[in-house]
Amino acid sequence: MSLGEFGLIGRYFQRTALQHAGGNAAVALGIGDDAALLEPTPGCQWVISTDSLVQGVHFPGVYSPFDLGYRALAVAVSDLAAMAARPLGFTLALTLPDVDESWLQGFSDGLARCAGDHHISLIGGDTTRGPLNIGVTVYGEVPAGQALRRSGARPGDLLCVGGPLGDGAAGLAVVLRQSLPEQLDAGGRDYLARRFWQPRAQCELGLALRGRATAAMDISDGLLQDAGHMARASGVALHLQRSLLPHCAALAAWPECQRLDWMLRGGDDYVLLFSIAAADLEQLGDWPVTVIGRVEAGEGVWLDGQPAAADGGYQHFKEPSDG
Repeated sequence: MSLGEFGLIGRYFQRTALQHAGGNAAVALGIGDDAALLEPTPGCQWVISTDSLVQGVHFPGVYSPFDLGYRALAVAVSDLAAMAARPLGFTLALTLPDVDESWLQGFSDGLARCAGDHHISLIGGDTTRGPLNIGVTVYGEVPAGQALRRSGARPGDLLCVGGPLGDGAAGLAVVLRQSLPEQLDAGGRDYLARRFWQPRAQCELGLALRGRATAAMDISDGLLQDAGHMARASGVALHLQRSLLPHCAALAAWPECQRLDWMLRGGDDYVLLFSIAAADLEQLGDWPVTVIGRVEAGEGVWLDGQPAAADGGYQHFKEPSDG
């Protein structure tokens, strides 16, 4: 007997590892009714974000279902980290061409691993038949008035990132089995592939930045493009210094020009980009953050004193000939 919609949900998604991975005190009612019920913490605001993953656009055609399940949730949770929110719950809208139980088991396991890593519970969703599409909506909370936004950077602030740049783009090159440099060993390939398929949303860093950072966002579409969003929202100029941009050891296997392009334009890194006063950075503690520049009066993004095109990252619906 074929597995129907409700059997599919019961077997693969109505499981303890997914329903009880997060702050269950906030979930008054999860999977099993017409809708979920969340109980707000007094004095807090909800933070809600939705991501959609489409094969061939957000992930290649050859993949592990486990990795896809992990990535689908992690990239959505990264938006909560950028707002300094504590993850609470998520919903999953899953469209499948057919019921493949081996695929579903792997996908569900990856989803559960990510849910456990980020302490966020599955509270509902929908399953339908059609071309593969994964829609994830995440819910978090932050004390009223403490959410980080893109619009608070001030002249005099330092500009920082929460981790290495270029890993996501280099990881995609590894996943696609593109021509790789001989200097890249097996350990480097494995690290970069993991960074693409299993990015770790920086929720803990986001919480630590509450009351300290003046603006923040996650780097998903490339440093230059995302820095451009912050510069416009804050009405300031962001000055980056090439020599300060951090990268992992594996990225050193590529020529400098390729490394720099991936660090500036590659995207899919899901580390936090934030502005912060020098005194507040000193109070942040031992977080592995890197100062990559400064905030000044003006507009746009600058690299080593020269204007930098801020639209070099990925954009949906943009044709190659667009300016």
